[in-house]
Amino acid sequence: MLRGLAGKWSVVLLAVIIPGVYLQRNDSFVQLDDQLPSHLQIYRPVLQPSEAIPPIGTYVLDNLVGKPCIRATMGAEYIVTEKKKTWYFNLDPSRVKISGYCGNNTAVLCLMLSDNGASLQFTFIKEKNVSYVTKLSAHVSPEPVCPKCANKTYTGLLEHDKLFTAEDGQSFLCKSGHLFLMTSELRIKLVPLQIQAFALPSGHYGKEMECWADINERVFLIIFGAVVVGLFLITVLTFLFIKDRHRQGYERI
Repeated sequence: MLRGLAGKWSVVLLAVIIPGVYLQRNDSFVQLDDQLPSHLQIYRPVLQPSEAIPPIGTYVLDNLVGKPCIRATMGAEYIVTEKKKTWYFNLDPSRVKISGYCGNNTAVLCLMLSDNGASLQFTFIKEKNVSYVTKLSAHVSPEPVCPKCANKTYTGLLEHDKLFTAEDGQSFLCKSGHLFLMTSELRIKLVPLQIQAFALPSGHYGKEMECWADINERVFLIIFGAVVVGLFLITVLTFLFIKDRHRQGYERI
């Protein structure tokens, strides 16, 4: 009996000392792992030295009864200024986790990357028949921009504003995009942007309310087109007038 116990303990000691030795238990074999458990991979955004068009995502938050109360379509770009250089990071819609809160007069939409690598949060307020974003907050915790640089989180907050104002049941639309100065080190660009909160007919966007940038751009294009057409007509009329004068001169001779 002692000999049997000694044999079992010797096997256990071998299993501890020598990787790859098998222990028998209940007629099944379990292999001891000969490698240390791998560390969990933490996702950290990677800043890029050049700007690229951000991918567009549509984010929908439902209320407690399962009906959409916030809908947002946008491309989001984080612009970081560090070491007198500018770096860029685009929010990837496929990595975004949506959370928030839907109330009668207050609603919150939070877009967050895994491991809290970056976030973008909108706080909506409804006053009578008008809604708007009163608070916009953002943060990004990227990989250091240089080998010896320390980890750093860039945060920013805009509040007490009336952003993206729209009437009840209508959406705010701005194809030209918005650029927000969050801090001296962090800017947020949203382009294009369409957003609506509280009342969403059938879960879709309501009538679009354009931003001033889009209206000004359209007016500029109309004026520019009118000027081009006017110059063309003036040129044609001048040419016809000169041609007619030459013809009359020939007839007198």
